[in-house]
Amino acid sequence: MIEMRVAGIALDAVTRSPIVLLKDGSERRALPIYIGQDQARAIIAALEEKKPPRPLTHDLMINFFTALGVDLERIIIHSLQDNTFYAVLCIVQGEVKKEIDCRPSDAIAIAIRLGTPIWVMEEVIVEASIPVDRDADEEERQAFRDFVANLRPGDLIQQAGLTTEESQEEN
Repeated sequence: MIEMRVAGIALDAVTRSPIVLLKDGSERRALPIYIGQDQARAIIAALEEKKPPRPLTHDLMINFFTALGVDLERIIIHSLQDNTFYAVLCIVQGEVKKEIDCRPSDAIAIAIRLGTPIWVMEEVIVEASIPVDRDADEEERQAFRDFVANLRPGDLIQQAGLTTEESQEEN
């Protein structure tokens, strides 16, 4: 799993649908998740730390957590199926831990309000993330190519801490 943070809300240029954008700690990968207008407003309000005069749905959930002595440990965006992301709220009440199925947008809106970590499974990031820093990615690929191009078998033996006789004995 990789911890991510909310970078902001954007609009799809074609459909004008809101997208919540998550970024990893290195700022190298971004995960765009299409969400509804209401969820976008809820996330923006949380990011701006705006308090409504009356509790909205996400605030109500947090009030339930508080009243019942439940802590939100983290949220996990765990899968992507048919272009739909799936998430869970990982809650703790005393010694009891549970995972509650939740839309990622609602989970994110609650997590922001509580300052709870947002985690994404690596396979979801591999499948759906977009590169943010293409130059850094290319530099990394080129450095690896250079390393492999200049690699000699003796370097591997030396790196493993084996003498030439030991490496021949193992073969």
